[in-house]
Amino acid sequence: MPTTPHDQPEDQGELIPGMVRSSVKQAQAKARATRERKAAGATITDVDPVARVLLDLPLAHLDRPFDFSVPETMAQAAQPGVRVKVRFAGQEADGYLLERSAESDHPGPLQPLRRVVSPEQVLTPEVLGLVGDVATRYAGTRDDVLRLAVPPRHATTEQEPPGEPAGLLPRDSGAAAAAWADHPLAGAWLSHLREGAAPRAVWNPPPAADWPRLVAEAALSAPGGVVVCVPDGKDVERVDAALRATGEPEQHAVLTADSGPAARYRSFLRLLRGERRIAVGTRAAAFAPVRDLALVVVWDDGDDLHAEPRAPYPHTRETLLLRADRAGAAVLVGGFARSVECHHLLHSGWAHELTVPREVLRRAVTTTVAGATEHDLVRDSAARAARIPKQVHDLLREAAQEGPVLVQNPRHGYVPALACERCRTPARCSACTGPLRLGSPTEPPACRWCGEEAPAWACPECGHRGLRAPVIGQSRTAEEIGRALPRVRVRTSARDGVLAHVDGRPQVVVATPGAEPVAEGGYSAVVLLDTWLLLSRPDLRTEEEALRRWANAVALVRPGGRALVVGDPAHPAVQALVRWDVAGYAAREAASRAEAHLPPATRLATLTGGPGALDDALTLLDVPEPVEVLGPVDVPDAASEPGERQRVVVRVPRAHGSRLSASLGELQRLRSARKLDPVRIQVDPPTL
Repeated sequence: MPTTPHDQPEDQGELIPGMVRSSVKQAQAKARATRERKAAGATITDVDPVARVLLDLPLAHLDRPFDFSVPETMAQAAQPGVRVKVRFAGQEADGYLLERSAESDHPGPLQPLRRVVSPEQVLTPEVLGLVGDVATRYAGTRDDVLRLAVPPRHATTEQEPPGEPAGLLPRDSGAAAAAWADHPLAGAWLSHLREGAAPRAVWNPPPAADWPRLVAEAALSAPGGVVVCVPDGKDVERVDAALRATGEPEQHAVLTADSGPAARYRSFLRLLRGERRIAVGTRAAAFAPVRDLALVVVWDDGDDLHAEPRAPYPHTRETLLLRADRAGAAVLVGGFARSVECHHLLHSGWAHELTVPREVLRRAVTTTVAGATEHDLVRDSAARAARIPKQVHDLLREAAQEGPVLVQNPRHGYVPALACERCRTPARCSACTGPLRLGSPTEPPACRWCGEEAPAWACPECGHRGLRAPVIGQSRTAEEIGRALPRVRVRTSARDGVLAHVDGRPQVVVATPGAEPVAEGGYSAVVLLDTWLLLSRPDLRTEEEALRRWANAVALVRPGGRALVVGDPAHPAVQALVRWDVAGYAAREAASRAEAHLPPATRLATLTGGPGALDDALTLLDVPEPVEVLGPVDVPDAASEPGERQRVVVRVPRAHGSRLSASLGELQRLRSARKLDPVRIQVDPPTL
């Protein structure tokens, strides 16, 4: 039966108006608190009320600090180096607070900071200065460099309690002196390092040297912060293991993108807060916020992985040299091969040489060339013509009984290219004209571009249906070696599956350059196949890069091991490898480049874009004499028509390199302000 108002209890009728009054009071209190909070936020602090903020904007003409006011509620949190959010051009923008000041040059009222994202001061003054130096050197913007220097924020990791600060005392010199005993000048270098001086060295260890241990001992000998940059994750793991093996695992942090956002940001914070003093990582670790920087180390500086593929395309070696010069820190640039840039550092007197005596090199490895002597040709008349001559089979059969053997093959896959068996015409796809390949012995020929199979292919020139393999991949090489050595285990390491380590048991490892695994105790022998492939690349650094890749492979042998090269014994790069004369070869390359007016004797930059955009850029570019402008030339690009993209090379003497960078930076700002068509500018590109 429905109730009426007369049926409700008397106390319930009195309760409803009371609840309404309570709700109204709560709403009024909440509105009052909101008004007070907004009023407090609108109140500008009296102490240093101006915040200079570098905005996270990609436009070059906005690469400068902007002034904002600091609300009273943010006065404590808004400290130099923190992340902030501001209102700019009608939109919310991210930025970094660079400094606080009492006055502003802006005549009108200032927009207030909207929010301090985090109280963590992630941008230190030293890193900020380095970011500016790198942006100026490579004609880029500080915003682009900051994306490389400061990892994205991970809020959960930021809330973790801080740890204990790391000690800054250098390690006892006994272990370091024993590790570096083969290098006669290393003792003096380490002594200067421990005393807080800034010795600079170019270091080339002998083959079979345990370079991660030497780097670890040098890092622990430094009296302050250390930055160690290596090419890839495999090398990071080796240096990390070497530092842990020293008995002081709490001294370093690993900075790599592969470790994930949380782990990377945790390592970044440990270095920022002083909980770790040694940063080990790939190219982004060059900006690690270590305290009291005393030493920077870059290993294998000739590796193209040290060249950043994103604007402004800085190189790890140059970044660390700029940082060491700014901080007054020591420098160690190492590698089994020597780059032309390192030779320039020695030739100019900026750095000193750290090498071993010739007798140490002779004991480390014995390197020979297949078919190099008359005796070899008598035993095998096809030693210079065969891809895998008899000497290789004999060495594999003998060395595989002693331990693992490494075979370097320059191409990955099974048969990456095919040609007509009769007339040698390259086999092409009938659908897209892409090159045909064989993925395995049981698959028909297929296009590398579109995947279309061509089981009934016929040569368009002669009509022949037979195919030959002008280039052999590592999978096919492993198959051939397995047939020749049926009782020996054969493994492969390439792009699709890279092995980091192999044990010391007898086996043959066929690997592509850069994917060679580290063998436990070292390889008993190393074989270098198809050396002509690395020497046939149309590139400025072809021979230098070939020697570097060969040297890195040969250096994986155990002390007293053997290496066999299948190639032209008269080629200068092959001869340099046999003699292990990386210093002499670098000097020869440097002299050749100086005659051709190429880096490092000169400073050059490439401008790439459409014809109209390049004309505008060259019109606006103001480079003082002497300057050479080469081009324009068409840039081959599968995504554009011929002539749609062109490239110009601007070249000046090395002494005028800073003026070239400054002119290119001003060009970037003018183009950005006028909204001109895009032009890609790259200073000192690693390749042309």
